[in-house]
Amino acid sequence: MEEIYFAGGCLWGVQEYMRHLPGVIATEAGRANGTAHTTQGKYDGYAECVRTVFDPKQVSVTELMGYFFEIIDPYSINQQGEDIGEKYRTGVYSKYPHHLEQAACYIAALEANSVSSPAIAVEVKPLSNYVKSDDEHQDRLTLHPNDYCHIPLALLHKYKK
Repeated sequence: MEEIYFAGGCLWGVQEYMRHLPGVIATEAGRANGTAHTTQGKYDGYAECVRTVFDPKQVSVTELMGYFFEIIDPYSINQQGEDIGEKYRTGVYSKYPHHLEQAACYIAALEANSVSSPAIAVEVKPLSNYVKSDDEHQDRLTLHPNDYCHIPLALLHKYKK
């Protein structure tokens, strides 16, 4: 099993979507690549993200990128839907250089095939740190399906078994 971290706006919807994808074994809501964490729940510089554990024999990073791009606006900076701010930036993070290379190649191929679109704003960086979110944020939309989500409901459950 391998793990990669996807930041795509509010982590509730990203986790609900990712957990149903083929080859995904487990997900965990968290925050990545910030600079400070205080006990008052303040996370400076972190991106809300989902730790995604997957079986590389069943799904590749490139395929996961394709799924991820279904639920984000890759051109939006620090915003997905009504969620606005640095913590809602889009990004892909990993401890594995080959994951980052595959993610960067996926993005480069999209940009090469779309000459008129603005630059894709999804950051691809090594995972420098990670903080698991509080229990109330884990599997939030499974436990509370009527809570807010920036991802359209039909797309959110597209791969639900």
